[in-house]
Amino acid sequence: MKFPTGHCNKSCPLIDNIYVNTYKHEVTVNPLYNGLSDHDAQIMTLSNINITVPRKVFSYTRRIDSNSIDEFTFLLSSERWDDVFLEENVNVIFNNFLNTYLRIFYASFPLVKIQNSFKPRPWITKGIRISCTNKRKLYLIHRNRNDPHLKEHYKKYCKILNMVIWA
Repeated sequence: MKFPTGHCNKSCPLIDNIYVNTYKHEVTVNPLYNGLSDHDAQIMTLSNINITVPRKVFSYTRRIDSNSIDEFTFLLSSERWDDVFLEENVNVIFNNFLNTYLRIFYASFPLVKIQNSFKPRPWITKGIRISCTNKRKLYLIHRNRNDPHLKEHYKKYCKILNMVIWA
């Protein structure tokens, strides 16, 4: 790595460390001027690496809808809670309450296996991409010069781009 990762007033530190077994992989590291902070990102490329992509990836979520919520409240209200209210030891009370509550919760809101889809979501428009590129260029120019007008222009550009992205 032959580039600084941080840029302060008069210093350019090389404080980031990347450890890679270069006997197994061909590695290149390049800077990415993101314009988000005074530290630049690093892009590490591993040339000879094999990765198998799973065809289907599943995750689990709880089925929560109005019917399951009604069932949950009904089961909670119809529970006797004797093992909670008739006990004197606070630790036993808590454990009894938690066990009862979780038993009802798991029964009312079962886990459902869902298939994750990896569909691209092209919400980043061509205009936003162009504006991000311009912002990065402005950042590089502003970082290397000590011009307060340029710094103010960069900050305004960032603010407007942020409003466009989050609108």
